Parts: sequence; C-alpha cells; structure tokens
Amino acid sequence: MGSRSSDANRNPAWVRWLVPSIGDLLFVALLGLLAFTNLSLRLLGDAGIGWHIRTGQLILSTHAIPRADPFSSSMSGQPWFAWEWLYDTLAGWLDSAAGLNAVVLFTAVIIAAVFSWTFRLLVRRETNILLALVLVLLAASAAMIHFFARPHVVSWLFTVLWFWALESAEKEGKSGWQSSFLPWLLPPTMLVWVNVHGGFLVGFVLLAIYWFSAAGEWGRLYFKLTEGEFEEALQKIRTRRRLRTLTLAGILSAAMTVVNPYGFTLHIHIYRYLSNRFLMNHIDEFQSPNFHYVAQKCFAGLLMLTLVALAAKKRKPSLSQLLVVFFAVYSGLYASRNIPVSSLLLILIIGPPLSDAMESLASRFGRRGAKTEPPKPSHSSPFLQRMKVIELSLQGHIWPMFAFVFACFVAAHGGNFGGMRLMDAHFDARRFPAAAVNYLETHNVHGPLLSPDAWGGYLIYRLYPRTKVVIDDRHDFYGETFLKSYLKMIYLEPGWDDFLNQYQPAGVIVPKDSALANMLAETAGWQPIYGDDVARVFVRVRPAGR
Repeated sequence: MGSRSSDANRNPAWVRWLVPSIGDLLFVALLGLLAFTNLSLRLLGDAGIGWHIRTGQLILSTHAIPRADPFSSSMSGQPWFAWEWLYDTLAGWLDSAAGLNAVVLFTAVIIAAVFSWTFRLLVRRETNILLALVLVLLAASAAMIHFFARPHVVSWLFTVLWFWALESAEKEGKSGWQSSFLPWLLPPTMLVWVNVHGGFLVGFVLLAIYWFSAAGEWGRLYFKLTEGEFEEALQKIRTRRRLRTLTLAGILSAAMTVVNPYGFTLHIHIYRYLSNRFLMNHIDEFQSPNFHYVAQKCFAGLLMLTLVALAAKKRKPSLSQLLVVFFAVYSGLYASRNIPVSSLLLILIIGPPLSDAMESLASRFGRRGAKTEPPKPSHSSPFLQRMKVIELSLQGHIWPMFAFVFACFVAAHGGNFGGMRLMDAHFDARRFPAAAVNYLETHNVHGPLLSPDAWGGYLIYRLYPRTKVVIDDRHDFYGETFLKSYLKMIYLEPGWDDFLNQYQPAGVIVPKDSALANMLAETAGWQPIYGDDVARVFVRVRPAGR
C-alpha cells in the first residue's frame, strides 16, 4: 500500500492539480444539474424562500433584525422569531445582486459540496470506491425529497462536518494519538449554525452520542484495569482526555447557542414548536415518509443496506456508530424532512462494513471456483485500491473551482453566456399562481390576500411591501389556534367562513379545483375576477349602499 501511495505522489504536480478526481466530477455534475437544468425549478419548489429573501433584504435595508411580523395582516406587529436571520441576510443579498439565479446557485453549491465531501470521507474511511459512489448517489436520490432553496441544506453541511470531527477524534484517540483540535471546531461552527437553521439540535445529538460512548469506554477501562496493564492505563488516560475535551467543547457549543438575537427565548420557542403535537401531526414535512415515492424508496434501500452492514461480522461497529445508526433510522422514519440527514449519516457508518462484506463475498466465491478450475488472479481489489490511492492523491480541485467561478459569472450576467441563456431560475408557473399575481399587479388589486399557506411565501416575494398576506408557511409563528381555524376553512368544516370573517381578506387566491374555490364561487359576497389552469382569484363584494 505504501508503494502505491508513493507511486501516486511521484506523479507530476500538474497531474495532481489538473486531473479531476471522482469527488471533483461529482461536485461538478451536481452543480451543473441543479443550476443549469430544469432541476433549478425543483430547488424553488418551496415558496418559503420568498419570505426568507424579503426578510434578508429587510435586514439589509434597516440594519436590524426584525422582532415583529412585517408580512401578514392577520398577525401584523406580533412578536416573531426570525431565527434563520443569517441565512436570510445572505439570500436577500444574493437576490438583490443577481436574482433567483444566485439563490439557486448558492443552494446548488452547498448540496454539491455536501455529497462530494461525503464521498471523499467514505473513501478515506476504507470504503470501496465504487460502493462509495453508489451509496452517495443513493443518498442524494433520497435527499431529493428536500432539495429546496431553504436554510436546511446548510444544516446538512454542518451535520457532515460535526460527524467527521467527532468520529475522527474518537478513532484517532483509540489509535494512540490525539487530533485534539477537531472537537474545538464545534463551538465556532455552532455559532454560525444556530443563526442559520434550527437543525443545530442535530449537532448536540451527535455530540451526546460520542460523549456517552467515551464515558462508557472510560468506565469500562476504569473497572477493568488491574495493576501492570500498561497499555490499558494509557488507553484510559487517552479516553479521559477525550471525554474532558468533548465535555468542554459541548459546554462551549451550548454557550454559543445563546449568541443569537433572541437569547434563551429562542430555545424556549423551538421547544414549544417541536413539542406541539398538533403542529407536528399536521405539517407535511413532519409526517412519516410515504414509501410509494422514489426518494422514500431510496431511503428504504439504505435501511436494508444498513441491516446488511450490521450483520457483517468482519468489522464490529462501535457503540457510537450503533447509536448514530439508531438515531438516523428513527429520525428518518419519524419525519420525511429528516431523510437527507439520516441518509448521509447512514452511508457514512455503513460504507466500511459493506465494503468488507463485498470483499468477503468475492473471496468466498473465488475459493469455490478454485475447486473445479485453476485459480485466476483477482485484479478487482488491486484495481480498486489503486483507484483509491489516485483519488486521494488528486488534491488540486481545479475543476470544482472553475465550475463555481463559471457559474457565478453566468449568474452575475443574468444567466447568459455568449448569447446563450444557461440559467433561468424562477418559480414554476405550473405550481405557483404566477399568472394570477401578474393579473393582481396589473389591475391594482390591493388589500390583504389569502392563499394556501404553501403559496404565502411566493406572494410575499412578489407583492411585499405593497400587499400583505393572511397566512404563509411560518407555522411556528402562527401557532396552533390560528392554524386550526385556517384548516377548518380549507376543509370546509362547519364554521369554515369564521376564518374569512375574522381576518377579512380583500382577495382570495386558491387552487383552481379546490373545494374552497368551488364554495366561494357559490357564496354571496365573493366574486371571481380571474381564473387559469393553476389558480382562481376571488374578491370581496360589499353589499350595495355600504
């Protein structure tokens, strides 16, 4: 192995810098697909990015983080936690600089970086290079369920970073030498993470897992140690040092979570939100996965591969790895929104044992064949080893940098390059009421607008500050009581019009064939003024003489 590594290092410098690795090609391919094809429409498939962008632009214009709701008529002025303000600021600046192309490009870069880095980590962690590629593509397919331009994609990056730091520190501590700087990466990254997305809680779950594993190992060594066992005494010292480091890093990371615009009240708000059973049971992304769809089927495939990996006897998983698998499986089955993070964690754990299982299986079939025919030399394993050495020796990463710079140039020039339109990020007019909003703008329809919560962010992006919405997808802000009344209207339950009477929208934009659209068409006091294949618009009609 050492000779192969030295052979790779003897390659000319220009080879190591200019030849792209598989990880580089993976980054370029994902970036190109997400930024330059119709998949960019998928990244804008969640209208929530609309209010994120407008929040960021509000922060940039006022130089202050909003404390009260600026977007809705129903909750105007009520206390609001803009807890993803740092992402919002960046998204708002990107949109102002280069429009939605820049927002989509940023998301594409993050996603491409996450999966290309995960591939690189798998190869470094002794995973068969072809298996690593298959696992990453399977995880990316599962994660497509949440490929949206929203701050959660940054949480994917931080999750992989925290796993790498904690797993590497544990492995290197057991091997007899310390990489003590790795856990100290956690506090400064938490300072950013807590101001970007609520997924920072995943970081503390991972930290607790590795702390518990270190504490368990230290306790085992403490009670097992007998006089004269020098090696175990050294291991005990290393484990105690790692436990102390994780404890201090955890305390500092927890302290960093308070460094946000809302202090401890943010923690209380998040707890109340995630512990509200009504919200968890009625928000789509918190529902358990429906395995009839492609992304969920890919996740199911990862779950089955996890069972195979755990059954492999050659490489026994550590306590921390078992706990990470348990957390990933449970969280992925609990809520669809967790599938991307669960998939990333699972492949990082199961890659090495699956690779061992494949080698054992190939060796077993090779021995069986030797009974009836002369043995044949196996070239697959040496070939894959050489591929791994070459992959890790290519450190230039010129092609990903070139792809990034080129994409930034195109986005900065309105998506055009050499007279060709290469980027055209926009909200899909087949999914959002683009034509209906155009009509409202040209006909100067004013007043609060009511739409399904999934469209609210789009209306905010298009119409704020001229027009406010009644509701959008900030479910933690609107709360249980408000959403119960809203859902009663959507499902036309008894008293469905109480919501309309209470919040007095001037206009209603609803899907073309929705039950509410049909009901409003037959209800006195509402007049249809526009309709197309996506949406219908109704305005309130005042009785004569009023």
